[in-house]
Amino acid sequence: MNLLYKSTRNADKTVTASEAILKGLADDGGLFVPVAVPKLDVTMDELKSMSYQETAYEVMKKFLTDFTEEELKHCINSAYDSKFDTEVIAPLVKVGDTYHLELFHGATIAFKDMALSILPHLMIVSAKKNHAENTIVILTATSGDTGKAAMAGFADVEGTRIIVFYPKDGVSRVQELQMLTQKGANTSVVGISGNFDDAQSGVKKIFGDKEFAKELAGRGYQLSSANSINIGRLVPQVVYYVYAYAKLLENGEIENGEKINVTVPTGNFGNILAAYFAKQMGVPIDKLICASNDNKVLYDFFKTGVYDKNRPFILTSSPSMDILISSNLERLIYLSTGCDAEETKKRMEELSKDGKYSVTGEMRARMADFVGGYADQAANAAEIKRLYDETGYMIDTHTGVASCVYHNYVKETGDTKKTVIASTASPYKFSRSVMEAIFGSEEGKGEFELIDEMEKASGVKIPQAIEEIRKAEIRHNRQCNPEEMEKTVSEILQ
Repeated sequence: MNLLYKSTRNADKTVTASEAILKGLADDGGLFVPVAVPKLDVTMDELKSMSYQETAYEVMKKFLTDFTEEELKHCINSAYDSKFDTEVIAPLVKVGDTYHLELFHGATIAFKDMALSILPHLMIVSAKKNHAENTIVILTATSGDTGKAAMAGFADVEGTRIIVFYPKDGVSRVQELQMLTQKGANTSVVGISGNFDDAQSGVKKIFGDKEFAKELAGRGYQLSSANSINIGRLVPQVVYYVYAYAKLLENGEIENGEKINVTVPTGNFGNILAAYFAKQMGVPIDKLICASNDNKVLYDFFKTGVYDKNRPFILTSSPSMDILISSNLERLIYLSTGCDAEETKKRMEELSKDGKYSVTGEMRARMADFVGGYADQAANAAEIKRLYDETGYMIDTHTGVASCVYHNYVKETGDTKKTVIASTASPYKFSRSVMEAIFGSEEGKGEFELIDEMEKASGVKIPQAIEEIRKAEIRHNRQCNPEEMEKTVSEILQ
């Protein structure tokens, strides 16, 4: 059966998976969603003995039905190879009373590698399928991790260019260096004088400018996205939740059919939405615990039914979650309306105009799988220290938020189901914040001095991704204001 995709803002038009991947964003500004979330056609007993690559095929073939078996397996095997520092790709590690799904073993040591290692391959196959003649320009906003992972994936891929916008003062120094030292003749990075929401809104505005698209087409370019708004980003993320459940089963940690909870630190809502899709596919997941930092717009939404971005933007030690406009939430809103594109469009217009919208009681009932929680800076630091002191296991600042929210949830509800925590980045990516959380002030110490100390304290070898930037040359130094983003894209593509 061929699975088609619709825009969250237009019920009439359908496109194939490859068209949705190639476009990134629908013409009406909506996000692509499958007309129905497909069910797995293999059992957990079959999945438990499968490799990550085999699991990926079983999940992704259900979503990407216009890809042949040969095409899809080529994309999967090209993505999940020696770029990852472990053969299992996403290890599930028992830490205390939880299971950490380590999603940071790829080339840029963050969970974005799980999807962005495969997206360039999916994109190239999609371009061929749809006879795209123009150079594909990947236009992306990043809160720190997507940008580097996307550039690493697309660097020197024929027929593509990639331009990444990031908030100049809103990422960690390691995140920034990873981007600024990125090689590849087709890569460009631009620091903007604003926050992530400014970058994301600017990119969406460029996508919505039909005249600009026409001008670019005349110059031989077409825009696409590597953000989690692209369905080609979301589908590969579903895989690791299916894989995690199968591994719990294989390891004898759960009985077949036993329900688990999943805790995900999230700002843009893509990573937890992937877990929701895994549940819809048939994985026995009960609660999806949505962990926010001080920018707790999602926590407030699940508590009140009102999404309101009108609040101060707080820069935290978990910068990838410093977001007030959670783009992927639009997909859940659409599903919660019973797939009513008009209702969804109305709310997105309210968000654009007033900075907020509310949902009905019926919609909230359809989102009952989700529970919101948040951890502020102090609670996050205390949790990183507690876990290290008790177990010797070191986590990054985003996973710290998730771990803290999970333990608060258990205290409040008494729900002690086995829980998988999405561990989204290596602690090496946020070395200063992590080391200060555990050992107190590290003022006066350089970034790489702290990294060397972290290796001794954690017993975990410094990842290749960090060693690479230690002495790497800065290759990108372009900056602009948010209102100059379109002009900057035009200049880069001259």
